[in-house]
Amino acid sequence: MNPPQESAFEALSRVRSGDRVFVHGAAATPHSLVAALVAHADRLRDVEVIHIHTEGPAAYADPEHAASFRVANLFVGANMRRRLDGDRVDYLPLFLSEIPALLRRQRVPDVALIQVSPPDDHGYCTLGTSVDVAAAAVEAARVVIAEVNPQMPRAHGDGFVHTSEIDALVPIDRALPEFPSPDLGEAELAIGRHAASIIESGATLQMGIGAIPDAVLRALAGHTHLGVHTEMWSDGLLPLLESGAVDNSRKEVHPGKTVSAFVMGSRAVYDFIDDNPSCVMLDAGYVNRVDVIARNPKVTAINSAVEIDLTGQVCADSIGHRVISGVGGQMDFIRGAMLSERGKPILALTSRSKRGQPRIVPTLRPGAGVVTTRAHVRFVITEHGVADLYGRTLNERAQALIGIAHPDDREELSRGWREDQLS
Repeated sequence: MNPPQESAFEALSRVRSGDRVFVHGAAATPHSLVAALVAHADRLRDVEVIHIHTEGPAAYADPEHAASFRVANLFVGANMRRRLDGDRVDYLPLFLSEIPALLRRQRVPDVALIQVSPPDDHGYCTLGTSVDVAAAAVEAARVVIAEVNPQMPRAHGDGFVHTSEIDALVPIDRALPEFPSPDLGEAELAIGRHAASIIESGATLQMGIGAIPDAVLRALAGHTHLGVHTEMWSDGLLPLLESGAVDNSRKEVHPGKTVSAFVMGSRAVYDFIDDNPSCVMLDAGYVNRVDVIARNPKVTAINSAVEIDLTGQVCADSIGHRVISGVGGQMDFIRGAMLSERGKPILALTSRSKRGQPRIVPTLRPGAGVVTTRAHVRFVITEHGVADLYGRTLNERAQALIGIAHPDDREELSRGWREDQLS
C-alpha cells in the first residue's frame, strides 16, 4: 500500500515534543520538510534535530526557536558555523564510520526527514545523492517522511527505500543544489603534481571536494586502472571516469564499481549516477570501515587539514576552539590506507591560508582538535614538496615539515622548534 501524498505541513504534524528528528544531508536536504518543521515550532518543545552537514537556511537553529529545537551537528556545515553556541546548537564529534551505529542503537531518531527519487514499478525509491548515514536513520526511525523529487537521481546500492517504509510522501519538483568546481591556483596545481608523483596506477582513491582534490585528480589523467572507494566525490572525478582512467578493475572490494556514501557536485554528477549500476552508494558504516578500506590494494587517501604542527598532529575540524566542519572520515581512510598493501595516506594543504597564515605551525592553536594523531600521519604535501613522516623521530619530522613550509616561514619555524625543545 502506498503512503498518502500530503503537504509538507500536514506531514510534519507527526512530529511530537521531545522527539529526535533526523534531517537528510548535503544535496539531499529536504528543504520543504525543514521549513514545515519550523512552521510547527509554536506547538513543539525540546525537539532534537540531528544531522551531518545540510544545505539551506536551517531556521530551526535560530535563537527565536530556542524553546522548540536544539541541534546536534554530526558535521558542521556553513549554515551552522555561526550558530554553534556549545549548548542549544552543539557539535557531536564522531568518525563517520560510527555514525550509522549511533543512529541505530543510541541516538535513535523518532522521525526521519528525507528526500528520495520517485518509486519504480516495484515501489522502490532511493536516497539518491546521500545514502551515508541516512539509510540507518530510515531503518531506525518510528516515522519516515519523504519528499519525492523527480530531479533526484535513482542511485544503486544501499539507498533503496520501499514506499511501504514511508509514512508520508510530499511531492516536489526542485533542482538539487549544485556545487561549482573551484578555480585552481598555482599552489593547488603544484600540490596536484606532487601528489600524482607518488600515486601509482592501479591505486584505489579516496578524495573529497574542493580545489586540492580536484587538482590531484586533474594530475592523474595519465594514470591507468584507478579505482574509487571514497566517502564522497564530486565533479573532479568525472573526467577520469569518462576517459576510462578509473575503471575499478584492480579493486578487491566491489571491483568494477565506483563506491561512495554520497556525492556533491553539478548536475553532471547527479546525471552520471542516475540509474548507473557502475556507481554504488553505500552505508557509511561500511564504506568507511577500516578493514573494508584496507582490503583494496594501494589505497591512496587524500585529505586536508586546517593546520599541522611540527610533530605531525593534524587539526582538521576547527580553528582553535571554533568548530568549522567535523571529524568526518579522515581517520577512517588514513588508517585504512596505511593498512592497505602499498597504501599511501596523504595530507595535502597549501603552506599558507587564504589570509596568509602559516598552516604548518610549531604547535596547534589553543583549543584546536586533533583529528588525526601524529602516529597516523605519513605523507604531507604542500606546493613546496612532499614530506614522508613514516619511521621518523620528532626532530626528523619537524625538519621534513619545515622543508615544505612556506619559505618565508621556515626560519621562524626552526627557531620555534628549537625553543620548544629547550623549554
